[in-house]
Amino acid sequence: MNSNVDNNGPVIIIEDDIDDQEIFAEIFKHLAFTNELIFFGDGQEALDYLTTTEKIPFIIISDINLPTMDGFELRKKIREDAKLEVKCIPYLFFSTAMNQKSVIDAYSASSQGFFVKENSMAELEKTIKVIMEYWKRCASPNSFS
Repeated sequence: MNSNVDNNGPVIIIEDDIDDQEIFAEIFKHLAFTNELIFFGDGQEALDYLTTTEKIPFIIISDINLPTMDGFELRKKIREDAKLEVKCIPYLFFSTAMNQKSVIDAYSASSQGFFVKENSMAELEKTIKVIMEYWKRCASPNSFS
């Protein structure tokens, strides 16, 4: 296995709603995942971080509707950046805006998933648990030397 793969790398959460950020933090704490959580309120802040950090994030969880740069634009910019694209960071959308166009746009942008923000804390926790367990078990292109 390549040492670049870090199942304990940071989880990047791009969410402009502070209450939702706190809910994500509480869920990750309750599930006892040890990954550092790094929150950004808009896509541009996240892109600035991703292009300057040496860390390879474990996963990116992004809202769609964000100030400055929305989730779709951020995904596009990551795919256009050769240094970021080669890191093969799983990119998932979490949104309350569940409609066919958004889901098609998400998958057309080569995201690895589209999830609806559940109104129930218990349901959201189940979704986060499944996502994290899946990606911790999943081989990625970076798994090979």
